[in-house]
Amino acid sequence: MALFVHLTPAANAARIRRSGIRAVSRGPDGSKGVFCFPVLPSYTLTHQWLRELARHGGPRGLVAVHLRLPDTASVTVGHYSNRPGRAHTDVTASEAVRRTAALDDPRGWEVFVPRSVTRAEIHRVRAVRQVTGWRYFPDSNGREPCTCYGCRVRGEYGSRRLRRRRPHPFDGPAPATPVLLRRIEEAGDPGDPAELRAALRWLGTRRRGPLDRVARLADHPDPTVRAALAEAVGPWRTPGAEALLRRLAEDSDEDVREAVDLTDRLGGD
Repeated sequence: MALFVHLTPAANAARIRRSGIRAVSRGPDGSKGVFCFPVLPSYTLTHQWLRELARHGGPRGLVAVHLRLPDTASVTVGHYSNRPGRAHTDVTASEAVRRTAALDDPRGWEVFVPRSVTRAEIHRVRAVRQVTGWRYFPDSNGREPCTCYGCRVRGEYGSRRLRRRRPHPFDGPAPATPVLLRRIEEAGDPGDPAELRAALRWLGTRRRGPLDRVARLADHPDPTVRAALAEAVGPWRTPGAEALLRRLAEDSDEDVREAVDLTDRLGGD
């Protein structure tokens, strides 16, 4: 039997002891299941995800749920970034433990069980030290914090003081879509890359966008503009957005293709 640990808010402990862990998390391919990590000899590595998950874990902190899975159980293992060379692959539970233990640096790696975990598979639920692990990403300690729209967390302890001390250029309300489209038109043809990237950055904060007005930028000669277009269109639910992303996924520039990989629209494709 392979032993894993699942970190969850303490408020869920009683329910988990009673009925197991529900499959509510979304995996790399969009399926529902449970994230966990192999129990390694190192306490710190085993519970490395605790501080990052604790940012949204509730006032009572997190608890560690140890679960035993059959060695032949189907899981996926990979790095949370899901980048080439670190993407999630289908393996057995025992193989996931072996691969993770063999890594020189297993920080940021995770195991996904594509189903719920039954009560019979729960080994124990215990308290865990709340100061273990990394926040934001491995090796983030010592780096200047980012206060952009995508990185900051509303209501996080000290976030208001941090934004006041380190204001970000994109702070404040986003310009209206017509204003951004006017900036794109005024940037010229093919257009100033800096102006286009700035406008696309704001358009990327929306759930839908003017796809027909920005699709031409997929042919822009500057790859940084094409990458910015991929990042902006990624969260859109506008009809035709997926087709444009697939086109950008075949771009000749590696950074553009990687920008598409960072979006969750084409996660498993």
